[in-house]
Amino acid sequence: MNSDKLNNKTFILYAMKQYRNPRCSDIEEFNEDLNRIKYIKRLLGRYEQKGILKERLLINHIIILGNLFGPVGTCRILFFKIEERLHSSLKTILDFLNYIPETSYEIPEVSLQDIPTDLRVVKILKEMPNE
Repeated sequence: MNSDKLNNKTFILYAMKQYRNPRCSDIEEFNEDLNRIKYIKRLLGRYEQKGILKERLLINHIIILGNLFGPVGTCRILFFKIEERLHSSLKTILDFLNYIPETSYEIPEVSLQDIPTDLRVVKILKEMPNE
């Protein structure tokens, strides 16, 4: 299924196959985990509109998704669900977290080489204090 682009019909099945939460007790918990996508969208949208990047919160949500769906699954899910206008900042953060696979064919939803790096996000991430 990796070579097929996700669509509205295949999305939930793909997400379920990638889902790795041994403590998940029901479908509601799965849906709550998928709701993190909405939070990520909102945070990226706020950055685009107001220039305010809540990088730690954004990174935390993405890492949790990465733990639940794996790095490649998380990339595919996010690039499918998040609007193209936000892909540059999304790609930059995913790259910072080393979630972007070495071979772009693993993410058929987008052409990674055509998505520019958001240099403002790079600067913000580099200036983030290590705690």
